[in-house]
Amino acid sequence: MPPRRPRRPRESPALLAFGRQMRRLREAKGVKQETIAHITQVSGPQVSKIENGRKRATRSFVEIVDESLEAEGALISLWEDLNKDGHPVPIWFDWPKIETDAAMLVCWQHSVIPGLAQTQAYALTIVHGNHEAAEVRMNRQALLYKEDDGGPALVVFLIDEQVLYRRVGTSEVMRDQLEHLIELSTLPNVTVQVVLGGGDHDGNMGAFVLATMADRSEIAYAETAVRSITTDDPSDLSVLARTLVDLRSRALTQEMSCELIRKVAKERWT
Repeated sequence: MPPRRPRRPRESPALLAFGRQMRRLREAKGVKQETIAHITQVSGPQVSKIENGRKRATRSFVEIVDESLEAEGALISLWEDLNKDGHPVPIWFDWPKIETDAAMLVCWQHSVIPGLAQTQAYALTIVHGNHEAAEVRMNRQALLYKEDDGGPALVVFLIDEQVLYRRVGTSEVMRDQLEHLIELSTLPNVTVQVVLGGGDHDGNMGAFVLATMADRSEIAYAETAVRSITTDDPSDLSVLARTLVDLRSRALTQEMSCELIRKVAKERWT
């Protein structure tokens, strides 16, 4: 049975504050959203999302709007106040909604099975028996099966070969997890590929997920030793794009990947 649909998180107070101020300044000047969309070359719906606190604005967008509305730097200053380490905050609050709304997700994982592909038993082991945390992870997987909002997202799981051999829980947990990967690969919107182990490549630096939205914009979620970050900075996205080219050049086809996963499940975890 498909997991229950996850509850959408509350909107970020920081994004709501920025959006409200931008709307006040725009309406005070009698400027329409369509005009902002035209001068910034951003679609009208995206401008609306920014003003409603549902989308983060880029600095270049803010600079153009600030100048157009003769805000004398007020909008830029607010945007900078809502920055932390170069990213609008709270950056980690955005991801659950981004993940749910994405048209496509490409997930790279070099240490464990990606969260969206984990069984409950595997997830419970990862989160040290925290049932609430595991349940949240299971609920996120509803996006693989959703029927509204244009249907389920296209999801590509790129998994390092060594993950198949790394024990998480019991042999039974591992066997069921690998069999679940094969089952997921039969979904029309899911691709599972194993990236052959060995060799030095940028993917060794850390796991990440690249989300492509309906308007073709991209947002990435990356895990670090200190914390996870969400970014749409072009330089960050460029690095991840190059990393994905490298990873895909090392990846088996889905058919070959499933054959390898099936073999490891039988020979290593039975």
